[in-house]
Amino acid sequence: MTTSTLAPLLGATAFAGELLELAGLLLPRIVEMGRLLTAFQRGAVTPSTTYAFENALRDQLRQVGREIVSWVYNHLEPSTVHDMPAQLGVEAEWYRRRPKSPRNRLATLFGSIVLWRYLYEPLATAERSIFPLEMRLGVVAGLATPALAARVGHWSADHTQSGVVANLQREHGIRWGTSSLRKVTAAVSAGLAEQRHAVQVAQVVAWLHQARASKGRHRPVLSVGRDGIFLPLRDDEEYREGATATVSVLDRRGRRLGTVYLGCMPEPGQGTLSQQLTQLLKAVLQQAGPDLPRLEYVTDGGYHPTRYYEEVLQQMVDPRQPPRRLNWIWVIDFYHACLYLTKLAEALFGELNRGAQAWSHKMRQWLRDKPRGLGRVLHSAAALHARWELSAAEEKTYAKAYAYLSKRRQFMDYAGYRKQGLAMGSGITEAACKTVFSQRLKLSGMKWQGEGGQVILDLRVLRLSGVWDEAHRAYLAARERPEVATIGVMGRAEAQKVA
Repeated sequence: MTTSTLAPLLGATAFAGELLELAGLLLPRIVEMGRLLTAFQRGAVTPSTTYAFENALRDQLRQVGREIVSWVYNHLEPSTVHDMPAQLGVEAEWYRRRPKSPRNRLATLFGSIVLWRYLYEPLATAERSIFPLEMRLGVVAGLATPALAARVGHWSADHTQSGVVANLQREHGIRWGTSSLRKVTAAVSAGLAEQRHAVQVAQVVAWLHQARASKGRHRPVLSVGRDGIFLPLRDDEEYREGATATVSVLDRRGRRLGTVYLGCMPEPGQGTLSQQLTQLLKAVLQQAGPDLPRLEYVTDGGYHPTRYYEEVLQQMVDPRQPPRRLNWIWVIDFYHACLYLTKLAEALFGELNRGAQAWSHKMRQWLRDKPRGLGRVLHSAAALHARWELSAAEEKTYAKAYAYLSKRRQFMDYAGYRKQGLAMGSGITEAACKTVFSQRLKLSGMKWQGEGGQVILDLRVLRLSGVWDEAHRAYLAARERPEVATIGVMGRAEAQKVA
């Protein structure tokens, strides 16, 4: 295509007249890009000049994008005030039209722009005034467009505040303080958190269908775990325990198809996590179809996991055949149980003793592979205990470890679990403590308030669960402009009277 054919072609398009103003705005940028291109071609081509050329071109393209976005957004509403509806009705509230006013520094992917929009103030109540254009665009926290806000949420899930601020300036030319960053991050987090339950349920149900269609000799497994981790909180000299939970699906060969995550900041009783996990499980089982998977609960034997099993899982009703209860299989984490085998060995043989190492190694094999393996282990330990005299400290260690294992005997049938294709370890959940919490909330010098930490956790669990995109689409759909009633465009005399 030549220059002689390009001009007539553009002139023949239906939108040529509308874009003439925009073309004039973009012309200086196009000229500058031409200069950059020519200078690069005519100069010495080296790694340094190539690096400088691409970065300069990126900056110019960003400016072109900023000019386009600004022009388009500012032409969405009529330029004449009397061409706007005199009154708007939104969610049972009525608002009257006021003049246009600018919002400085609306952040977009291409940088900050000035957005001119009409204000509508409430007629009869103390409700806040609204800007219909901002509602239509989906402006987040009055500061950012949805596209930039999504980028902020994504970054905030993984990076510190200073890192996100630096990324915004480097990648988008946005200069924000921490106050603006926190407002946008909190708004995005709250919006996405409202969609978490639905998208996680859909994801787990999809994995269950995939597991049901897989080949293998086992039934699919829905494997659930929960664990705690201590976090540094502001105005608190001690660490307090946050909580995480995982819901995984294993196929007929025992392979994990995927995991969704939950995470909550510290609170007494961990009630929020328990509520979220229960709602998730009930919804999944309700939608899982007629053939339910095996139901497995893999944890250590701590207070909160035990309480949840006894008070919730054991009482959970089969959605297909109420009031029949579901059969949840509680598996005490194998590696956690092995810690108590080591304590038994150290009490019986002494620490750093070869005999202790050999005995504990043999007992781990028995515990894992032999039917009624824990019974064999306890019998061997009791025989050695009866034969030898222990010190008071060794006796205390022995009694504590023996009691722990004996009390939880029914939850340690590891040979049986392997035959059923069940997971024996809670490694997924223990790893969640690191990925959900430690990698973001326990960096050097960090201290958190509960509300601020939860903002980040709500973002991280969506990322780790692999459902961020689904949650974000649902979040944007939920922000669609509500039904708006209008009272027609008024004449100038009537408009002056109302004003």
